Amino acid sequence: MKKNKHILLQLALLFFVTNGWAQVSHQHAKSKIKKKSVSAQVQPVVQGSEQFKEFLKLLAQASATFTFPKGFKEIPATNNEDFSFDYAMEMPGKDFEVWFQVKSQKENWASYERSQNDKGRQLANPDSLYVDMGKAHAIAFTGDNNYFIRNMPQNVLERYNADAGKSYLLNLLDLPSTKHYKYALLITLQRSHTGILLMVCFANEKDPEFFKNIDKASNSLKFKM
Repeated sequence: MKKNKHILLQLALLFFVTNGWAQVSHQHAKSKIKKKSVSAQVQPVVQGSEQFKEFLKLLAQASATFTFPKGFKEIPATNNEDFSFDYAMEMPGKDFEVWFQVKSQKENWASYERSQNDKGRQLANPDSLYVDMGKAHAIAFTGDNNYFIRNMPQNVLERYNADAGKSYLLNLLDLPSTKHYKYALLITLQRSHTGILLMVCFANEKDPEFFKNIDKASNSLKFKM
């Protein structure tokens, strides 16, 4: 039974990557035709919050943008000894929420370049940090290495102006800090020499509604051209 369940998880993630994200791109293209954007309708609700202002600053440092999606509500971001995130939102009444973490890599990249001329100072390439971040979060959320990981297809990366990325489908530990959610999809996106975007979508059911809600949330964040 456990093996069959894992196979179903893999099939669900494959469907999401190949079809769900493609639908987001199609919907995004259609939205450009409309004169009135979703952000214009929803952003004023959270525009004044300190959490949102700080999140926008972090996004600017990482050369990224965020458009608050329709149907979501801002909630306090988790920031404790177990998990530290920069922004969070939920779909009221849907048992679905999203956590965001943003990392600018510009200073780290500058330090890395300077270290190349110093034989006594060897630094890891900052462009590979997104891999370690994704793995560390996946293990923290699941308690082990038993999760399904997939590289982001090129067409998805182009949609987010990213150079690399991975997705992790997770069966979560039963933790108060994650509000006892059962499942999550963790997404990492990396822009070379620039920054890392990390998003975690939580739910209690892995059904079509879960992936539909991920579509809505994932349309909110991307790197600048």
